Amino acid sequence: MKLNELPQFTALETAAASFKADEKLHLRNLCSDSSRCAGLVASHETESGSKIILDYSRQQVTGETMELLFDLADKVGFTARRDQMRSGAKINSTEGRSVLHHALRMPKGYDYSINPEGKEVLAQVHEVRDKIEAFTNKVRSGEFVGATGKQLKNFVCIGIGGSQLGPEFVNEALRADAAAARAAEGRTLRFLANVDPVDFELCTRDLDPEETLIVVISKTFTTAETMLNARTAKKWILDGLAAKGITNAGVVTSKHVVAVSTAIDLCVEFGIDEENIFGFWNWVGGRFSVCSAVGIVPLSLQYSYDVMSSFLDGAHDIDEHFFNAPLRENIPVILGLLGVWNSSFLGYETRALLPYSQALKRFPAHIQQVDMESNGKRVDIEGNPLPFQAGEINFGEPGTNGQHSFYQLMHQGRVVPADFIGFMESQVPVSLEGEPVSNHDELMSNFFAQPDALAYGKTLNEVAQEGVPEELRQHKVFAGNRPSSSMLMTRLDAFAVGQLLAIYEHRTAVQGFIWGLNSFDQWGVELGKVLAKQVRAQLSSSRKSGAHVQGFNSSTSALLEAYLAHGK
Repeated sequence: MKLNELPQFTALETAAASFKADEKLHLRNLCSDSSRCAGLVASHETESGSKIILDYSRQQVTGETMELLFDLADKVGFTARRDQMRSGAKINSTEGRSVLHHALRMPKGYDYSINPEGKEVLAQVHEVRDKIEAFTNKVRSGEFVGATGKQLKNFVCIGIGGSQLGPEFVNEALRADAAAARAAEGRTLRFLANVDPVDFELCTRDLDPEETLIVVISKTFTTAETMLNARTAKKWILDGLAAKGITNAGVVTSKHVVAVSTAIDLCVEFGIDEENIFGFWNWVGGRFSVCSAVGIVPLSLQYSYDVMSSFLDGAHDIDEHFFNAPLRENIPVILGLLGVWNSSFLGYETRALLPYSQALKRFPAHIQQVDMESNGKRVDIEGNPLPFQAGEINFGEPGTNGQHSFYQLMHQGRVVPADFIGFMESQVPVSLEGEPVSNHDELMSNFFAQPDALAYGKTLNEVAQEGVPEELRQHKVFAGNRPSSSMLMTRLDAFAVGQLLAIYEHRTAVQGFIWGLNSFDQWGVELGKVLAKQVRAQLSSSRKSGAHVQGFNSSTSALLEAYLAHGK
């Protein structure tokens, strides 16, 4: 039976209609029920005492709604699908692949017997992890140096999509963490993704090629944007070293370029020492690859392998929670079910991720890819068109910056379900004499206030009682009833960054499992690439031999002709 034919689906549709029509189900009324609110909280605590508290009482749900969602999960076989993922079944059926990014975080000696090939998978993972540890320790200690003998202190990571967004988010998250900052002292890590030459210029203009190591990330070593940037970076390195009298291109490349790839022959052909090629597997999707060599090589160069091991341990901690915790206490499961509820039943098309932490400024961009590339699908896993709305438009900014950007729309325009993320401790505590609160408390005042403002709003009567002139009253009315969840964590360190990553990776999988689609392929990115090849060929022939533009529609042809006529 298809998802939309299940009685639980119909019951949820009926419940959604009530939430849209019944004023008694407005959040200002629901939030006044303390017993309801107490029942809509989930928490997770580690052995070290760090906590994650998820309060979803400001979502448009009751306990009965959640039970319907848990029943729906049961009827579609969610736990079986989750167990298939865990055990290595090829749940990415369109590509015939397992989905095992959780295996990247498993510690040595972990019992992975649930997967028939688990022992081999774990051995392969730790073979690469050991290789990363050994190499990055050599670079950081000065044992492995550049072609002129100078220590390598600048790391330029070249990749796009999951090869950039995930590692960049983690890098930003750790920059202000005390332990990570100590480990990174004197080093610079940058990411080059866009083929726009401006990106390369800004990335390298203040770096010394003698002290720079390029990390090229491409599974096939053929990604057009990545390889053009890699060739550009290689030339920059070669030219810089030639100016210092080092003209042996083979020596320079082997000392200044490493790769994360499975295409060993192409990497060697590029001039990279085979010992400095770090592999990964086809069961690691690009957007789920930050825990593989894709992320761990550049991040270990910058922050040390020890710091990144803590990050992997945090992700593993949530993997265990996701696979083992009861559904009603399972944070990724609850977030995923709420996503299905808001999108497919309440009809909300967007979702905001709002971390009240400047260190997480790139987290929304990474989760945007994780979620939208995974669940932005038009058909189910069998190829049948989805008869209901699935997938959300994800966006976000750190608080309080976002409050002065798009919160106006959230409060008085469209309804945008939101996830607020906050921390009990600051990475960099500041408390000024004479100020009523610390800087972190000022930030967190907004973290606690905004969800209530979205939920409760302000009525016309309340506005009138404040003495607002009649002609302005409607302008100052807030409808409220805007759903959100609040996640409060102890502190943002490497372990917690790993936890956050895994929570949102698994939330995405939960929604895909419920919707019955394949969250692990991405055929939607292919068509534009194919058409870009045709345009590239046209530009090449027009630039080099004056060939006329042909084979495109009239609009594209006119734009291409105007572009070529400019001559630069």
